[in-house]
Amino acid sequence: MENQDGHELHDCVMKLRENPQRQREKVFIGCGAGFGGDRPLAALKLLQRVKELNYLVLECLAERTLAERYREMLQGGDGFDSRISDWMRLLLPLAMERRTCIITNMGAGAQENVIKTASSLGLNITVAVAYEVGLTKSGLQPFAAKSCIKGGVVSTYLGAAPIVQCLERYQPDVIITSRVADAALFLGPMVYELGWNWDELEQLAQGTLAGHLLECGCQLTGGDTHRDLSFSQLLNLSLPFAEVSFDGKVYVGKADGSGGILDTSTCAEQLLYEVGNPAAYITPDVILDVRDVSFQSLSSCRVLCTGAKPSMESRPNKLLQLVPKDRGWKGWGEISYGGYGSVKRAKAAEFLVRAWVDEIFPGISKHILSYIIGLDSLKITSTDKGNPLSNDIQDVRLRMDGRFKQEQHAVLFCKEFTALYTNGPAGGGGISTGVREEIILKKEVVDRHDIFWCTKVKSTTSAMSNIVRTPNAEQVKTNPLGDSVFSSYIRKEERCCPEFSFPPVCVSPAPPGQLIPLYKVVHSRAGDKGNDLNFSIIPHFPPDIERLKTVITPEWVKVVVSTLMDSSSFPDSDSIDRRNELVNEHVKVEIYEVKGIHSLNIVVRNILDGGVNCSRRIDRHGKTISDLVLSQQVALPP
Repeated sequence: MENQDGHELHDCVMKLRENPQRQREKVFIGCGAGFGGDRPLAALKLLQRVKELNYLVLECLAERTLAERYREMLQGGDGFDSRISDWMRLLLPLAMERRTCIITNMGAGAQENVIKTASSLGLNITVAVAYEVGLTKSGLQPFAAKSCIKGGVVSTYLGAAPIVQCLERYQPDVIITSRVADAALFLGPMVYELGWNWDELEQLAQGTLAGHLLECGCQLTGGDTHRDLSFSQLLNLSLPFAEVSFDGKVYVGKADGSGGILDTSTCAEQLLYEVGNPAAYITPDVILDVRDVSFQSLSSCRVLCTGAKPSMESRPNKLLQLVPKDRGWKGWGEISYGGYGSVKRAKAAEFLVRAWVDEIFPGISKHILSYIIGLDSLKITSTDKGNPLSNDIQDVRLRMDGRFKQEQHAVLFCKEFTALYTNGPAGGGGISTGVREEIILKKEVVDRHDIFWCTKVKSTTSAMSNIVRTPNAEQVKTNPLGDSVFSSYIRKEERCCPEFSFPPVCVSPAPPGQLIPLYKVVHSRAGDKGNDLNFSIIPHFPPDIERLKTVITPEWVKVVVSTLMDSSSFPDSDSIDRRNELVNEHVKVEIYEVKGIHSLNIVVRNILDGGVNCSRRIDRHGKTISDLVLSQQVALPP
């Protein structure tokens, strides 16, 4: 089938590759970005330090960034990541010299942008794109043309097949995709280079495991996960990379001499990150069973990863699709109070704003959440000690955040909040407010044969056969930050951080019958999927898992997370009763054991206030909930 441009279209039904050839015995794939706001210089350092890299993947798309793209398109934007030219200007010269292919999901519409960037650097490159197309009234079109909500578009999680086709047909220097699943960005070059076929499920499972471990970038090497890193170790974090062999053997690593930490603990946290049922982690290419995955540290920079296997239902018959839906209007405001009685004055300000908005539109204050930043903004309070106020509070900041059905309600809220300058408690200052239209990405599942994709290629030269893949020395030096800065990365080894000794982790059994903070016994990490949360419970002393299972129950989890449902920092008894009823009615808890890493994976449904794109909480992703859990006091049985 062809689209109107004459390009060949493919549906998402899995078809075996015809006579796949093994290009390499093993392939090296690095993660250059773990999210849309990552650091280009960190990617450049990885490329400079790890000279074996065959591929550098920039994973820059998530539910939050998709929603932002939709908002930009409503205002006439391009629909692709606006930073892509900055990334390419910095990375392309060295990537071309090293013959490292860059793969990113920043949006297939950016092809021309990358071509112009390369041309301005004097580089001859080939840029392939893979993108979803959909059926409209005028026929099959790129989904950028399909209207769902005021010009918005749908996005389906595609698998690795479009990337494999780009590599087979074009051998490009850069591949840009639309919404390809995170792990599939890494699996694609493995399938191509190692000669895998789509029915070799054991290899696909191990390859997908590697992609899942890499996809969040520095979070595998201690960033945002390890709580005891020194400033120097954080400053010199290395992005991770994987070495994958044709037989499915997987090693993950970080650059020699770099900071951060890569070990069985960081790998275990990333393994369970954003995973529901560990026996059936669904990706477009294979349904993964990670219950028997285990890790072995071979050095401070290298970990062997084994045990991933396909689930009993090896591949999903349907694909996940995100459809933007109007979720009303959001209005928020912040104000600071300092010194004596600051919490009391913040409480008075909250009361006034709620009363004022209800005077004009009765009842809309119920759509507002309030937090005292510096007191309880992250809701990290112990269930057995309540919420005591500290005697040394110097300043606090009140934040109120509402989600309304009508724009006028959001605008009114901001006006009334601003009135605190002259009508509120003494000493309030630093007011900020904002209003925006809210979009939520509704999840749907669609049949594979109803989803189509297409690839195409463009080069900076008129004839692809004349492509020069390796730039000359002068081309390599060109970069937007100035030649002196870039050259220092190319010509010199990165200055290594001195060795640091990490605080020892207790690897002996937890004392029985004593109330101790959970963080003394386990480590944890939280992830989000829509309105659902998952967090891990990973004991420092693996046999403690049996004792932890008696304490970490669905009922215990509900009590711990119940404070997240408070609409105010100062709930009265009636509000607490309503909160508890809401928790018991809507919040569901599932607990899975992952025996390979002696851990628990806890999934909490309907706890994230609607999800990252419309949540009124300060931590819209729910990342800090792992700290809420670790703060609890527990007494383990003998």
